Amino acid sequence: MIKSLFNTAFKSRHLLLPVMFIAVAINSNAQSRDTAALFKSALFTPVKSFTNGVEGPAVDKEGNIYAVNFEHDGSIGKMTPDGKTSIFIDLPKGSIGNGIRFDSHGNMLIADYTQHNIIKVNMVTKQQSIFAHEAVMSQPNDIAIDNKDRIYASDPNWKAGTGKIWRIDTDGKVTLLDSMATVNGIDISPDNRTLYVNEKLKIWAYDLSSKGTISNKRLVTEFTDFGMDGLRCDIKGNIYQARFGKGTIAKVSPDGKIIQEITLKGKKPTNVAFGGPDGRTMYVTLQDQGNLETFRVNAPGREWKMSKNQK
Repeated sequence: MIKSLFNTAFKSRHLLLPVMFIAVAINSNAQSRDTAALFKSALFTPVKSFTNGVEGPAVDKEGNIYAVNFEHDGSIGKMTPDGKTSIFIDLPKGSIGNGIRFDSHGNMLIADYTQHNIIKVNMVTKQQSIFAHEAVMSQPNDIAIDNKDRIYASDPNWKAGTGKIWRIDTDGKVTLLDSMATVNGIDISPDNRTLYVNEKLKIWAYDLSSKGTISNKRLVTEFTDFGMDGLRCDIKGNIYQARFGKGTIAKVSPDGKIIQEITLKGKKPTNVAFGGPDGRTMYVTLQDQGNLETFRVNAPGREWKMSKNQK
C-alpha cells in the first residue's frame, strides 16, 4: 500500500514538473519582454498629424487619449488606445487649448490660454462651458487637479519673463497663490501634500494644505541646459519632466535625483500623461514632430490611479 502511494506520488510529481517549468518559463519570458520594453519610445500618431501647438495630453477613464490642436489650432483630438485619431471637439472661435485634465466626475477641463479661461466639457454631450475666467492672467498654460477637484494653473508671461500660480476652486473662484519667473509644468504628489511647479530650468516643490494653500517653497532640482515643459507624477512620487530641446523625458525622484532620461524620437516634448490598461503607458506630445510618442514605464501615473475612483 505504501509502495503504491509512493509510486503514484512519484509519477504525479514528474507529470507536474514539466508543467511547472513551462509556467515559470512563460512568466519569465513575459517579464523579460516587459522589462526590455520599458522606457523605449515609439511613434503613436503620424508626424504632423497635429499642429506645432500640440500639447496637454490627458487620458479618460476608458483609456482614450486627448491632446490639443489636432489637424488645426483650436481643436481637441481624440485617440483610441490603438492610435486611431479624430477631432473630438472644436473650441469656441478665438480659443486655443493647452493643458487638459479630468475631474472626479469625468468632465474634461481645458486651459484656454488665448481667452484666459478654463473650459469644462461634458464628455457625454460634448457641451462646453466657461468654468473659470480671469482677465488678469497672461494665460492659463498647464493645469493640475487635486483630490478635491481644485485646479492649479501655471501662468507664464513669456515676454516679460514673469509667471504666476493660481488655484481655481470648484465654484470657479480664482485665487493667486504665488508670483515668480516664467512657470510651466505643474502637478501634485500622490498624497496630495506637495505641489510641483517648474520655472525656467528649476523644479520647485510647495507644501500643499488640505485647503489648497501653499507654503515652504523649496528647490527639487535644477538643470543646466535645454528647456523644460510639462510634468507629471507617478504613484511613487517620481516626476516625469519633459526636456524641451533635448528630446528626453527626465525621471526625477521626489528628493531631486535624476533617476534616468528617456530618449525620444523628437526633440521638443511639450507634455506627458499616463494611461493604458494599467496606467503604465506614457504619452508624449512633441512640438517639432506635431505628434505623440509613447513608451512603457514601471509604475502607474498618479492621475490615472485617481481616475479609477471617478464618480
